Amino acid sequence: MRLCFASNNAHKLDEIRPLLPASVELLSLADIGCQQELPETQDTLEGNARQKAQYVWDHYGVACFADDTGLEVAALHGEPGVYSARYAGPQRSASDNVAKLLRELQGQPNRSAQFRTVVALVLPTGEIHEFAGAVAGAITEEVRGQDGFGYDPIFQPTEGDGRTFAQMSLEEKNAISHRARAVAGLVRYLNEVVK
Repeated sequence: MRLCFASNNAHKLDEIRPLLPASVELLSLADIGCQQELPETQDTLEGNARQKAQYVWDHYGVACFADDTGLEVAALHGEPGVYSARYAGPQRSASDNVAKLLRELQGQPNRSAQFRTVVALVLPTGEIHEFAGAVAGAITEEVRGQDGFGYDPIFQPTEGDGRTFAQMSLEEKNAISHRARAVAGLVRYLNEVVK
């Protein structure tokens, strides 16, 4: 089965590729000739994931899945949430987002947070399925680690040894991450329907 991952984020492609069954040929947006920015105008992770996957299906006729991920910080009432990528502005700068979040939490004793991912799959029939995954953790007081992307250098998962996602190898992160858990649901479903 040929399946497009509706994302321009090369880091996400690298994370997801090893998680998919061998029977799935993973295509990028570039592979299908999609150069434009996909719409993300919904106010929920579920809505954005569906919107992106539906856009690819409607415009390119390719079965695909899309994800949307948000970092939900307890002391900030769930923010930045669906606006995680644009938290510090439309430039979508990971370093600006991290710096803003650390400023917002300065002096805040409650640093609990969770990453949550929703994956929407559009099948060749046009049928849509959703899969979700989450991982609990805390926001560190400073940047730690060089790997990963986004908020990884300041997110320390509860299930772990005190390191941030940016201090883990891709394999270690994939063992417990929100995206890996959502994709695991997708993979279980694909293993049932794709022979």
